[in-house]
Amino acid sequence: MTPIEELLTRGELTVRGRIAEASNAVLLCTVAYEGRSAECVYKPVKGERPLWDFPDGNLAQRERAAYLVSEATGWGLVPTTVLRDGPYGEGMVQHWIDAGEPPEASLLALVDGEEAEEGWKPVAFAEVGEGRTALLVHADDPRLRRLAVLDAVINNGDRKGGHLLPAPDGRLYGIDHGVTFHTDDKLRTLLWGWAGEPLTEEARSVLASLEAQLAEDGPLTTRLAELITPVELAAVRARVALLLRNGTHPQPSGQWPAIPWPPV
Repeated sequence: MTPIEELLTRGELTVRGRIAEASNAVLLCTVAYEGRSAECVYKPVKGERPLWDFPDGNLAQRERAAYLVSEATGWGLVPTTVLRDGPYGEGMVQHWIDAGEPPEASLLALVDGEEAEEGWKPVAFAEVGEGRTALLVHADDPRLRRLAVLDAVINNGDRKGGHLLPAPDGRLYGIDHGVTFHTDDKLRTLLWGWAGEPLTEEARSVLASLEAQLAEDGPLTTRLAELITPVELAAVRARVALLLRNGTHPQPSGQWPAIPWPPV
């Protein structure tokens, strides 16, 4: 257990307020333990809205599972996330990340024209009012590209712009991973700019490592088995194997909306 995991798991949670715009109960807290303290987000299971297409487990478990997969990649793309009891029962507790700037300032943009400029990847055209359209683009950023690979592995159904947190130290985090790990293809994301392109050598190496960790007796298998169903776990293995076999970033299936709404 890392020091921040110990703090989040064993510390005393004090609720400071509620993040009102969230669709489920999201509480901003401080956590304190043995002279250390930090800000965190607490999402109690009791505050979750039931989802008809995610009948098994709960959002909190999938958030924890997404963190474990992120850590297994070595990329550290998800803030430290634990499961624990809190003032309103069991829930997910995640280390609060102070974003350095809104993601759209450097990672996302709407531009005129039909092509993306150098350093940007096109996603889709969007209506911007008065009969006008603009091209939605995201930065051709290696941090985003890693996140796109992680999303493909965990089958993220909700990668919005507001779920991207660029930290002042240069790291990039992704948050809100409650709608993940479904057995059907539900990938919805703003990060389609690399769709169909070859995976980087780094990504292929990371996926090969994940495949080994997801073996029947692998360390990641053991940890995920406590959080998601056996068929969901088998689907994770299948997605990793497919990514390695194809060697490319996935493309929209055409059977499911490819971009979440609202996109930001």
